[in-house]
Amino acid sequence: MAASNYSLKVDRHLLDPNFESYRLSLDPLPMYNVELETAVAEVGLQESQYTLDHVRAFGMYNYLHCDPWYEDSMYFVDQHGRVMGFSVTLDSVLGKPKEVFRLSSELHGFENRLCSSIHFTSSTWVTVSDGTGRLYLLRTSKRGASPHGKWEVLFDQTLGEPFIILNSLSYVASGCHSFEVLVLRLEKEEVLSKGSGFLVSLEWLTITGEGDKGRRILHGKSVPHYAALEPEGNGVMIASDRPFKFIQVNGEPIGETSEEAMDVEERKEPIYYWQQTTEDLTITVRLPEGTTKESIHFKLSMDNLQVGLQGFAPLMDGQLYSLVDCEASTWIIKEKSLEITLVKKNEGPMWPEVVMGDRNGEFIMDPAQAALIMEGLKYLTSEDLNANPEKDKPPCNAQELEECDVFPEDSSSLTRFDGRTLKATHVVNLSSHQYLFTVVTNPEEMPCLCLRHDVDALLWQPHADKQDNLWEHIATFNALGYVQASKRDKKFSTCAPNHSYAALCECLRRVFIYRQPSPVSTELYNRKEGRRVGQVAKQQVASLECSDAVLGFNATNERLFVLTSKNLFVIKVNSDN
Repeated sequence: MAASNYSLKVDRHLLDPNFESYRLSLDPLPMYNVELETAVAEVGLQESQYTLDHVRAFGMYNYLHCDPWYEDSMYFVDQHGRVMGFSVTLDSVLGKPKEVFRLSSELHGFENRLCSSIHFTSSTWVTVSDGTGRLYLLRTSKRGASPHGKWEVLFDQTLGEPFIILNSLSYVASGCHSFEVLVLRLEKEEVLSKGSGFLVSLEWLTITGEGDKGRRILHGKSVPHYAALEPEGNGVMIASDRPFKFIQVNGEPIGETSEEAMDVEERKEPIYYWQQTTEDLTITVRLPEGTTKESIHFKLSMDNLQVGLQGFAPLMDGQLYSLVDCEASTWIIKEKSLEITLVKKNEGPMWPEVVMGDRNGEFIMDPAQAALIMEGLKYLTSEDLNANPEKDKPPCNAQELEECDVFPEDSSSLTRFDGRTLKATHVVNLSSHQYLFTVVTNPEEMPCLCLRHDVDALLWQPHADKQDNLWEHIATFNALGYVQASKRDKKFSTCAPNHSYAALCECLRRVFIYRQPSPVSTELYNRKEGRRVGQVAKQQVASLECSDAVLGFNATNERLFVLTSKNLFVIKVNSDN
């Protein structure tokens, strides 16, 4: 059975259409510097790791690991192979990081070593990779009560080629304690094909007290922006520019079934065709012969459309790309098709899709409209790189495009795979939503992902147990989608678990903090719009007293932590609750 297209449902109560801008605040931010006794174990890219995927997965790796179960506890691995723990109790009296676990001393001699990775599986368990292909499952006791207590090895096994850990979790089922771990590798393709010559391999491991009990492998053509396991291993969610698919279970390859081949064949034929002008859209839906008006199911609201036949699954169902005028919109049956006219609420902007995330339609451009667009773009094309630079409209130079002009690939998607059938069950088209960052707001839940929607940044919380609301919109960072695109030297992005602020960190020195709007003591007046302003969103900038490259970045509700090779900086953002 083919995966169903799913639309992310924006909570409009969390949007602020009147948001103006961030106001730069010069209020000082307390900053504390902890000098490290031993440098962080940074692993540079090798000559064979030359692709963009290598840079995304390993070159931009965050070496600072936040323990979501215990606030203000951070961990990293130093050059002696020691896992170092650091916890804040009082900002003005910061202690030194303490060793909690030590990896093998032979790491430096390993030729294809990757960076060591850590993931906090639960409040008492941690998974660690040493970067050589070895996985540790460690019992830590309650880290909050004893943040520097030694970690005990339960599972220690070499799993083949080097990898990094993306996600892990633990649960008890039928009296048996089980662990699920998701790891990532970049592997050289055996058969040459178009592309970089590498493929991305995600391995999903199931470990019990008796050892390794299950290994499932997915392959894709791009490093995922987001990959997380559902509670109790019921599924996995992946956001990536290129699709993933399961190819192996416990060493046995998975072949494409006849049902899958038939689904692919069926998906080639669009369910509907659509055209648009600056004022309206015309949608033509194919109907079985003999369909009557009474058998049509049609439901339209300002931002949602549902079309189908009585007693059957909807042909179109989901959130519209933008608002429509319900009263002016109509539908009519013509021969073997249903013709729907949707009148745009906001005239002018062209829609990239009708129903968000729906890939079952095909856009047909009006010939006259296409000719007009081609005429307008003619000056951008030339046999020469710059045929006549003296003209008012010189040819476009792709190298001058900024990040804010770049959209994700058309195949970019957020997919949910069922852990039992290994089939995709839900797919969200992310071609118009740039991925920004991943953050854990509640360790009992799956990690959240932040996506750009227009100029805003929207935070989405996955809920594996809510099939009708798999991804919930829980917070909005106004204009952050646009703001972050202007930071060309940005390396890391994150936000506080309580959504009180978002933060961006550049490769060197500077940290930008964007606070949610808060009441002002003196009411302001907007003369341009003739209204009073009771809230202001502040932007603050912190500059590190260090010129070393930033290796790690994490946020808690009260503090920001910035890691360089020899220093750990603590920035006090919010006062104690």
